[in-house]
Amino acid sequence: MRIVVTGQAGQVVTSLLERAGGEHEVIALGRPTLDLADLASIEPALRAARPDVVVSAAAYTAVDKAESEREAAFAINGAGAGEVARVAHELLVPVIHISTDYVFDGTKPAPYVESDPVAPLGVYGESKLAGEQAVLAAHPGAVILRTAWVYSPFGANFVKTMLRLAESRDELGVVGDQIGNPTSALDIADAVIAVAEALVAHPSETTRGVFHMTGSGEGSWADLAKAVFEASAAAGGPSAKVNAIGTKDYPTPAARPANSRLECGALERAYGVRLPDWRQSVAQVVARLIKEKEQAA
Repeated sequence: MRIVVTGQAGQVVTSLLERAGGEHEVIALGRPTLDLADLASIEPALRAARPDVVVSAAAYTAVDKAESEREAAFAINGAGAGEVARVAHELLVPVIHISTDYVFDGTKPAPYVESDPVAPLGVYGESKLAGEQAVLAAHPGAVILRTAWVYSPFGANFVKTMLRLAESRDELGVVGDQIGNPTSALDIADAVIAVAEALVAHPSETTRGVFHMTGSGEGSWADLAKAVFEASAAAGGPSAKVNAIGTKDYPTPAARPANSRLECGALERAYGVRLPDWRQSVAQVVARLIKEKEQAA
């Protein structure tokens, strides 16, 4: 199976390239060959890549910066994503689009299900919702996978930031009143490959539409930081004491949902896919990062 994924350096793209191994071919298309902000570049790039399935992973992800760059966020996350789906439909291949918990406002007291009303708090969430709508309008067989709190051994993310800060600080204040499902991009990659295999082999009505896909279990950012440091200490890496603080004590340009928990039962029922417990995946990623740093020293 030839998986063509938009983007070249993102966490999900890099994880897909690693996880596919020799079983599937993954082709990563990024700028300048494919630029979501340049709609004219998308069709020729996808046609030339000859996909069996398209994974729409590239996005404008600067949550805070989006508040002052609304046009850029919507161009990439909205129109760009829609054009990727349109071309995939024209090529008669499935499209899997990666979306986010930020389409919700975080006020629900329980985990969100796919049918819950959407109400983004900021420009990033609004642009990703526009992308979902554009993708579903352009490709009747599209699959939307909403995920959250993504980390990995690659790129910039919360887990790597915590490890870096612990090298020079004994204590850290971390937000403790936002709750979500930390999700490894490596687990996302495994799930995307499983969904892609099913779509190519047995497309059906029950495997289309919007699904939630996050690590199993839940916790706050402070819980995640504590898990990172526990795993790091066990692997001989840096550690720090975590002090839980309120969202009000860590103001950001863009508001974050207080509740980012996503219920993922629909994905398991449709595809038999359930991501591992987030604490297990965090421990694996942290141990890998510590080992890689030791080897590079």
